[in-house]
Amino acid sequence: MHPMFVASGTAQPVPVWFVNAAGYPGLREQLSSAAIAFADAAGFEPKPGRHLLLPGENGSGALGGVLFGIEADDAPKDWFLPGRLPGLLPAGTYRFGNAPHDTRLAALAFALGAYRFTRYRAGDDKPVRLAMPEGIDGDDVGRIAEGVTLARDLINTPANDMGPAELDEAARQLAARHGASVRTVAGDELIAENFPLIHAVGAASSRAPRLIDLRWGDADAPKITLVGKGVCFDTGGLDLKPDSAMLLMKKDMGGAAAVLALAHMIMDRGLKVRLRVLIPAVENSVAGNAFRPSDVFRSRKGLNVEIGNTDAEGRLVLADALAAADEESPELIVDMGTLTGAARVALGPELPPYYTDDETLAAEVARHAAAENDPLWRLPLWQRYDQNIDSKVADVNNVAAGGMAGSIICALFLKRFVSAAKSWLHFDIYAWTPSSKPGRPEGGECQAARALYALLKQRYGR
Repeated sequence: MHPMFVASGTAQPVPVWFVNAAGYPGLREQLSSAAIAFADAAGFEPKPGRHLLLPGENGSGALGGVLFGIEADDAPKDWFLPGRLPGLLPAGTYRFGNAPHDTRLAALAFALGAYRFTRYRAGDDKPVRLAMPEGIDGDDVGRIAEGVTLARDLINTPANDMGPAELDEAARQLAARHGASVRTVAGDELIAENFPLIHAVGAASSRAPRLIDLRWGDADAPKITLVGKGVCFDTGGLDLKPDSAMLLMKKDMGGAAAVLALAHMIMDRGLKVRLRVLIPAVENSVAGNAFRPSDVFRSRKGLNVEIGNTDAEGRLVLADALAAADEESPELIVDMGTLTGAARVALGPELPPYYTDDETLAAEVARHAAAENDPLWRLPLWQRYDQNIDSKVADVNNVAAGGMAGSIICALFLKRFVSAAKSWLHFDIYAWTPSSKPGRPEGGECQAARALYALLKQRYGR
């Protein structure tokens, strides 16, 4: 079980009562007269996010309970609002004294809200635990929280400690935990094994580019392949980014982190799938051997790609990995990457777009995204824009002139490298929370993985 949780029935956990204006009068009838008098004297109002620590009985000095305000029953919900609790409560073990709007999501938010990145500085080291509510699958909530924590830790780690080799090692540690195999193709081996775009993007770095290939599960189970962009730092290459745009580029491997998080959830649950995870791990650097605008490379799929901009490198490394994934004709290919500023302009940091031609799959993603509080929004693969990436000297350009519809253009580029898979899903994630929100501390964020896990669990659960 996740370290934030203890089994239900743990002795003497402190109750947390969720209250709003409609339910507060009824709850007051259950409280002691001393607790009611204290709440009134403190001026507590049952508004969303408000809290009050109630004293124990008879002046014992112990904490008697916690009042925590949530939204009205008919109001829009922040399902992760209980994620504020770990930062508000003193050390101790707690239980839900009554039901929040969604008990499972509240328990998950409690764990996710306690996350702190402590690799380089000490945390507050305040042990706050939650007794898992009755009727909730604590093991499943725990594995989801573990996956999100893995992704956040990887994304938050700066590039000097999270290069291609370190990302490779993270995948190997995960594989060892779950009995998976990993094969890595690195450096000039990428040329020998026909991954020319991955090699071209990573060639200018002193840290060798690589393709990480993790496999798990029964060979005759349905094939599910996850592909994650692992650009461990992105200078923009010769089309150099300004300093303001380069500042957060340690998070440019957020797609790789998200697919590793999802892989953990899948393997830990034991879903009946043949899982493959492909991560092209590179650093897009500047040197004399850096790839250049107007260069042309033959991709793994055989399409000749003209480089219109070296800062659109993520789609290049994904293209070779997608082609490799597609060669096995899997039932589903999912790719994730921190790819375009256009997606953030259109939808902001909290709402990643996704793309697919599979209408049934698209509807399932939307439903699970809503149920898991893992926001996603479908954008169209608008085929009339595909001509915008035609090249005069090659089969395709990696960017379109004019800069419009950038996220759609990227999706259309990647679509050219998938033809045999039964279904394909593409996610253009941000992988970062700019300012802290309930259950989502500022910093690296695992997007789309929880919704996809719910979808795959429904399809392939034991």
